[in-house]
Amino acid sequence: MAASSLFALIEQLLGEPIETSTSIGGGCIAKTHRIRTVSGRELFLKSGFSNSMFRSEANGLRELRKANAIGVPEVFWVDENFLLMEFIYPGTKKKNFFEDFGWSLANLHRYTASHFGFYEDNFIGATPQLNVVKGSASKTWKQFFWEYRILYQFQLAQKNGYADEKLTNGISQLEDRVEMILSGSEESPSLLHGDLWKGNFIVDRNGEPVLIDPAVYYGHREADLAMTKLFGGFPPEFYEAYNENYPLKEGYEYRENIYLLYHVLNHLNLFGHSYYLKAIQLIYSYL
Repeated sequence: MAASSLFALIEQLLGEPIETSTSIGGGCIAKTHRIRTVSGRELFLKSGFSNSMFRSEANGLRELRKANAIGVPEVFWVDENFLLMEFIYPGTKKKNFFEDFGWSLANLHRYTASHFGFYEDNFIGATPQLNVVKGSASKTWKQFFWEYRILYQFQLAQKNGYADEKLTNGISQLEDRVEMILSGSEESPSLLHGDLWKGNFIVDRNGEPVLIDPAVYYGHREADLAMTKLFGGFPPEFYEAYNENYPLKEGYEYRENIYLLYHVLNHLNLFGHSYYLKAIQLIYSYL
């Protein structure tokens, strides 16, 4: 959709003219703009392609808001061409920011469901993320995580030409060990952000964390925490506060690598061979 047509549609939806539209950097998939209307209302616009990605993001944000545990932008309008949501005014981290963040994430994870997955498939970055369990029977966490996370990414790696003999053999051996690796960690399905790293939260003008760009599903909360460590991790006080609020089961550090593997395989499929060695390292740490 042309920008002029898009802005005309948004003006119609809002019932007032757009005064200014400022491009905002930082997005690798969508175009982003800060919109100000003549009445002074400010909104955040994502556009630039036409598929179900915006609807999936909107539904993920709405699901996170249900928990009432942590800041999440409000969605105002979404269709195949754009997502219009609350503009979060940026601020500076308040004192004890990461302690509060860890505590709030624990509260988010206390929001649970009866089954693993989600009512719709969505996206992890630009990659489809499978959440809808086929058939009438629900899956155990081990079954869901292996089939809908690791195996799916491995099959994409095969299509993309990254699944050489070492990767293929490693995945085959890892499948035999998944039950043992995840044993003892069984819990109810928690509401997960799904792609929680330092680029997917912002600091609002009150100095508090706000979650953005989710890949929501109900899964094991250790998967969310593992993702936070993919690119350097958060400060220790974040994890200490989380564990004080919602203690993790023994062995969670041992299980981190298998949860990281999902995201590293996704990065391999999205960005190429530079993530191959990290995937191999994570797989063979269990073999």
